Amino acid sequence: MNPYAYVSADDPLFGAVRIELDHEAGTLGVSGDGLPTVEIRRAPHTVPESQVPIGTRDPEQLTLLVDGAEETLRLSKGFLTRRSYRVEVVSEARECTYLLVPDSLNTSRLTRDERPLGVFTSSGDGRVSADWEAAGESEHAKDPYDAAVGYGLAAAFGTGAEPMWQITLNAALDLWP
Repeated sequence: MNPYAYVSADDPLFGAVRIELDHEAGTLGVSGDGLPTVEIRRAPHTVPESQVPIGTRDPEQLTLLVDGAEETLRLSKGFLTRRSYRVEVVSEARECTYLLVPDSLNTSRLTRDERPLGVFTSSGDGRVSADWEAAGESEHAKDPYDAAVGYGLAAAFGTGAEPMWQITLNAALDLWP
């Protein structure tokens, strides 16, 4: 993977979002007018995995900063189900939990405290788009912090996953001599 710098199409709610992803260096930066800055960094000397845009899914080797404050990243190992590829952020600053979970082959759904915020699509090269949930009376309003975290997670870890039957079939075929 090569380093990328990409300014996404204008987000329908938050305007232009700048995403800078460098797979080799293991760095990701998300910024935009009115958005808090998100940084995800891979620990030095961690050998990058080619299938993960930031280079690893090991939370011990990653640091997440939102506007300079470190937040807790929890990543599942990713194996037989789409849910096994989930990424969780426990935000002490916001006193909430974000969850990005694949919901189709190409997309992942972002929630805050189990309330849907939107669906993200990322090809793994720094390009990310968001389709925000319609505002409803019972929903939390989406805000710049939500957008910055969502874009950061989608860009760093990609979106989407194969269905369980396909993952299981691929695992079985890998065992076949």
